[in-house]
Order: sequence, then structure tokens, then C-alpha cells
Amino acid sequence: MNVILKRSFLITSMVLIVMSMTVFLGCTSEPENTEPFKFGMILVGPKNDKGWSQAHYEGGKYLEEKLKTEPMIVMDKINPADSPDITVEQVVDDMVASGAKLIIATSDDMKDGILTAAAKHTSVPIVHISGDSAWEEGKTYRSDLTLLSNVMGKMEYGKMIAGCAAALKTETGKIGFLGPLINDETRRLANAAYLGAKHCWTVNKGKNIADLSFKVTWIGFWFHIPGFTIDPTQVTNAFFDSGIDVVISGIDTTEALVVAGQRAQKGDNVWAIPYDYEGSCEQAPTVCLGVPYFNWGPSYVDIAESVKNNSYKSSWTWVGPDWKDINNKDKSAIGFMPGEGLTQVERKQINTFINDLGKGKIKLFTGPLNYQDGTKYLDNGETASNKAIWYTPQLLEGMEGNSSAE
Repeated sequence: MNVILKRSFLITSMVLIVMSMTVFLGCTSEPENTEPFKFGMILVGPKNDKGWSQAHYEGGKYLEEKLKTEPMIVMDKINPADSPDITVEQVVDDMVASGAKLIIATSDDMKDGILTAAAKHTSVPIVHISGDSAWEEGKTYRSDLTLLSNVMGKMEYGKMIAGCAAALKTETGKIGFLGPLINDETRRLANAAYLGAKHCWTVNKGKNIADLSFKVTWIGFWFHIPGFTIDPTQVTNAFFDSGIDVVISGIDTTEALVVAGQRAQKGDNVWAIPYDYEGSCEQAPTVCLGVPYFNWGPSYVDIAESVKNNSYKSSWTWVGPDWKDINNKDKSAIGFMPGEGLTQVERKQINTFINDLGKGKIKLFTGPLNYQDGTKYLDNGETASNKAIWYTPQLLEGMEGNSSAE
């Protein structure tokens, strides 16, 4: 009996020792990193602009929710007019000092400041929206900035859909395009809208392309800055006064839609297509034909996850729609939300157009296509490469408006 008790005591003691060692080792081993993830976002306009900046801001809120991050550090209205004494580099400095592990800069205009900041903060991943500095084929590729990435949605598809909707709706055969400043991005998006309009005007309506007018007017920046840009409200009214009955917006804010709503209340048969933000049609729903919009959340989650698990690498990403459902909040980078201004027949035609884009039945950046000055862009049957689309030097033949600011 004593032997049994002694053996039992020894076994119990050994178990206790092992348990104690386990607890001790657990307490002294390297603790799991549970530090909350913090990121910064720099917006060119106000975070509630119903356009470009709000789309990014809500993408950041999506990231917060999905990864349970700390609240993002947001600086909005970072542009020469609203914040003349604040540089992008200074904003990045402050965000890094506040503990941001990822910086997202959301405007092409921020390029110079971001390149400087990326060279300075070499241990912090920085994402510049719409740039080309991380693209090996890009004109301004910077191989030395190993933690700088670029992300952009393939809004060309969204603008094609917008152009199609405009062509289906117009009764006068006159479409206006309200453009921001002039650069490669804005030219290619205006071109995409024209190609979509051209297709649906000639194929769906069976009309002659010579009878379609597509006029582009640039205001000089992404949104109205009094004393610096042309007033988009005045431009839109001028469009409608000239007989244009559908205006496609390419600027960050909703003036085109607001004016269309005001004119419709006075009896004018006019329509508009806003841009960037899914909820833009709320400004004047009955005259809204729909909105091509960015859905930044999924891309932001992918990037943040790679930073958190130490797999982040510099990359250039041009993200397209999820053709199974372009309005899928968790998968599609580009969407198109139909507006109340469309008839059921027009909606059906647009859905067919979207499906054919997704299946590759419609390839609008395919020749023969010429630039506005008559020089060749694409030979007959030639499909444009990413580079040929991304770097667009002119508007296309058939479009009215300036191809450059000079």
C-alpha cells in the first residue's frame, strides 16, 4: 500500500512539474504580436463628397470592419487650394509618427510627394492610387522604392457602360462629357465612354455614327475650385443649352447630376451619369441613368492582410470587375449601379452589354481606331495592350474637345 501511495505521489508530482514548466515556458516564450493594425489614408477631396474621395473613405471603413483594425488616420482635402501649406510628404510623416503601418494616397496629383515620402520611409508600405511607379513597364518605374505599390480599378469598363447608357437614352444624339484635368487617365476614360456610346448608338439603335455628337469639356481639376477651375455647374448648363441631353461626369463631385435634376424640375428632358461613388444617384435619382463606381474595399483588405502577415511586396495592379456580379461588394473593384432614369428595356440592353463585355464578345479597344488628329491608334483587328490604353496621348477620332491643356 505504501509503495502504491509513493508511486501515485511521484506520478502526481511529475504531472504538476510538467504543467508548471508548460505555464512557465508559455509565459517566457515570445508573445504573439497582438498590436492593433493602424493605417493612414490621404484624400484629395472631402471624405463625404459623394464621389472619388468618399469611395476611398468607405473602402477604408470596409478594411476597418473586415480586419478589425484601429480607426484609420484620415487626412482629407489635401490639395493646393484647400491645404496650401500642407504637403503630402508632411502628411505621411505625421501618419508614420502616429504608428501607421500602411499609407494609402488616393490621387494621381500626389505622385511627387509620395515618391519623396516612399524614399524617406523605406520600412513602411505605401500605396499610390492610379500611379505607375511600381510598374516595370511604366514610364516612371522606380525599382529603388521596394515598398511602393500602385492600385487602380479598370474604370474603362465602367465608362463604357456609362457611354452605352447615354447613347441608349439620348434623343438629340448629343452627349456631353464633363472632364476634370487632362492627363493619360482622364483621356482614356473619356475615350472609353465614347467607345461605349459609339457601340450602343450604332449596334443597339442602328444609327449612323456621324449622327452622334460627343463633346468633352475639361474644368481643370478633379473638382471645382473657385478662381482656379471652370465652374462645372456652368459647363453642365452650357451643355444642356446647346442641345445635349445626357451628360456623363468624369469629375469627383455631382454637379452634372444636380443640374440635370434642377433642369428636369423646370420641364427639360435631360439626364446625367455621375461618377466614382455608388450612392451618387441619390442627389437626383429620377434623372440618373446610373453610376460607374469604384469599390476599393477588397483591394485594401488584400494589401493590409499582406502587410500584417509580412508577405507584402511592391506591385502594380489594375483591377477589373467581377464579371459574375460587378456589384459584388466583396469581390468586384468596379461596379455599375443602374439609375431610376433607365427604362426596363434600356436596363435589359445594358445588362446584355455588360455580359458581352465580360465574355469578351465586345472588345471596344480594338481597331481600326484613329486619334483625334487622324493618326492611327490601332490597326484593323488589333487589340490595344495595357500600355497602349494606360498611356493615351489623345482623344479619339469622332470626339470633340481638347486632347491637351496646351
